[in-house]
Amino acid sequence: MRHGTRIAAGAALLLTLTTAPAATADTGTTTHVDGQLPSGATYMMDVPANWNGTVLLFSHGYNAGPANPAQDAPDAATKPLLLQQGYALIGSSYASTGWAVTDAVPDQLATLKAFTTRFGQASRTLAWGRSYGGLVTTAIAERHPDEIDGSLSMCGLVHGGVANWNNTLDPVFALKTLLGSDVPLVDLPTQEAATTAANTLTAKVDSAQSTPEGRARIALAAALHNIPVWNAPTQTRPAATDWDAQQANQYDAVKGLLKIAAFNRRQEAEVRAGGNMSWNTGVDYARLLAESSVRKEVTELYKKAGLSLTKDLAALNRAPRITANPAAVAWTSSTSSFTGKLTKPQLTIHTIGDPLVPVQTESALKGAVTAAGSGPLLRQAYVDNAGHCTFSPAEQLAALHTLEDRLTTGTWRGTDPASLNTRATAADPTTPTRYVRYHPTPYLRPYDLAHPADRR
Repeated sequence: MRHGTRIAAGAALLLTLTTAPAATADTGTTTHVDGQLPSGATYMMDVPANWNGTVLLFSHGYNAGPANPAQDAPDAATKPLLLQQGYALIGSSYASTGWAVTDAVPDQLATLKAFTTRFGQASRTLAWGRSYGGLVTTAIAERHPDEIDGSLSMCGLVHGGVANWNNTLDPVFALKTLLGSDVPLVDLPTQEAATTAANTLTAKVDSAQSTPEGRARIALAAALHNIPVWNAPTQTRPAATDWDAQQANQYDAVKGLLKIAAFNRRQEAEVRAGGNMSWNTGVDYARLLAESSVRKEVTELYKKAGLSLTKDLAALNRAPRITANPAAVAWTSSTSSFTGKLTKPQLTIHTIGDPLVPVQTESALKGAVTAAGSGPLLRQAYVDNAGHCTFSPAEQLAALHTLEDRLTTGTWRGTDPASLNTRATAADPTTPTRYVRYHPTPYLRPYDLAHPADRR
């Protein structure tokens, strides 16, 4: 059963409704409010006594449930720093867990309305979010720009939903084909079936990791998702030509992809979409590898294993393809793909070693925004760290202050790494500042609404 799409009409309806009575706690310096929206989502607000007039509408990341708490800041370390600086913090839980964009956007806007009703009109409203919340934030920025003054996406799925599921399909398709498995990759009927498929393919990967041929093929699958060779803070950063160490790091990330997104999250999203929303018909895997950020590693590991990369790529290109359900593509496109049309400034930040939402998603966003003619409104910055959303409080504050400076002056200033690091140190000298100059390679499976060829 498909969940009803609430973005178009639901937001307007929710904004006309009053919120449920809220519990309030006053610590003397901060007023904390908990409440519930008509949708069933909960919200939370923290307003300092020295409120500076700016409200930060925070969109949290993907939540598989069943617990579904509201969140109004990215992490426990950053939150008190924001309150000390006078920001009002608000955010909702979303009415459902999972791929909940059709709930998240109207619930976030309803939370903003509830804040205004209780505390008065803010002088400035900024939407920001992390991971899946970056997708929610970008949806708000594109579709409801009159509600905000600017937006900040951190490690966000700014490539959009169709692109996300297409790119998530490619590595598991490669693993299934090259390691030999009959697991279903799409149209998963239940979460139990998804877990079984994930466990089965993970076992294949574990077995393959014990041979040079298997390790080369795992690296090829990782390359089709642009999984970086340094992708967790606990890992040692490998040398530029230490192919074995690079692959060992990717092996952990490939297993994480199987256990998190490729099956269980896909199954939940397919239920919402009414079917499989991704495909690899017409995909040339040799071309994708040629554009991958880690293609050299794959080439070297295949040589070391005495394995023919040409033959494996040909096997992928000959393998039976997966077609999408057109209605499911249409639903996902309409709810979580982007036009690239910005009318308010947006800043995005991303760690360069993100295995779950690869940094190349930023290339996809830039392509859409440029095609839509909104390039001057977008700036992107990169943090030299491994892992998904592993920003320090200093780095997040620097990004926030840079966006505010753009709104105040009308011009982007200080978006270079040195300026961002200086601003980060000033905001919080106790945590790392690691902005670097970086240019991500192309996103391998882009899909946006700014390019007519994407509208299938």
